[in-house]
Amino acid sequence: MATNVFINNQQPQPPTLVAVHSNQWSTGICDCCSDLDVCCFACWCFPCFTCSTMSTFGENFCLPLLDMMLSTQPCTPPVSMSMRVAVRSRYGIQEDMTSDCMYATFCNTCSWCQIAREIKRRKQTLTIINAQPAYMALFPV
Repeated sequence: MATNVFINNQQPQPPTLVAVHSNQWSTGICDCCSDLDVCCFACWCFPCFTCSTMSTFGENFCLPLLDMMLSTQPCTPPVSMSMRVAVRSRYGIQEDMTSDCMYATFCNTCSWCQIAREIKRRKQTLTIINAQPAYMALFPV
C-alpha cells in the first residue's frame, strides 16, 4: 500500500500591504463628469452638498454655511479655503495656498467637487485576504 504525504514546511508569511499614495489630486479641478453623483448633488443643492462633504471629512457639517453668510462680501470664502487646505494636508497632496485661494475664490463649486471626489476615492475600503499556506497530508484509503 503506497502512501503519498505532502508537507509544506514553509513558515506562514505575514500579509504584505502595498498602499499607493499619490501626492497629487486623483482628479482635476474640471473633472466633474468623472463622478456624476458628486456633480449632480453639487449642482442641484450646493449648500447640502458642502455640508455633506464637510461631515464626511469628519468636521462640523454646519461650517460651510458660514461661507454663504459671507457671500455678500468680495472675499475668499474662508471655510472653502480651509477645507481645501485640510484635505491637501491630510492626504499629503502637494500644491500651494495660492492655488487653493484661486480655486476657492473663482471656482468654488468645482473645488468642492474635487474635494468630495478625493475624499470618496481615498476612503474606499481595502480588503486584505491573507492566504496562508496549509499543511496537507494525503493518505489513500
